[in-house]
Amino acid sequence: QVQLVESGGGSVQAGDSLRLSCKASARTGTMAWFRQILGKEREFVAGVSRSAGVTNYADSVKDRFTISRDNVANTIALQMNALKPEDTAIYYCATDRGSPFVPNRRPSDYETWGQGTQVTVTA
Repeated sequence: QVQLVESGGGSVQAGDSLRLSCKASARTGTMAWFRQILGKEREFVAGVSRSAGVTNYADSVKDRFTISRDNVANTIALQMNALKPEDTAIYYCATDRGSPFVPNRRPSDYETWGQGTQVTVTA
């Protein structure tokens, strides 16, 4: 089974930037970033398909976050700009059960998850 390892989290101030990375142990299909706050459901942040590189984003991060992938290195990244306190969460990368052209948004569509990396944004 594929293993995922996230990195790049940290504590920053509002308006700052962070870049998250996720390394997969093998080839993957569509991948995505999710985030979760303690006591709340895991929510979709951004996804990217493998072949065409089609991306989609949650409305709350559109125009601030950019997802990208490197199929040779089996990595995806999430560039987060103009961070807000409400972006504070644990961020997880995940692989879809398949390879949909347009990334799914439901956590149940994803079968493998990383351990998560904490992002904290202070006002």
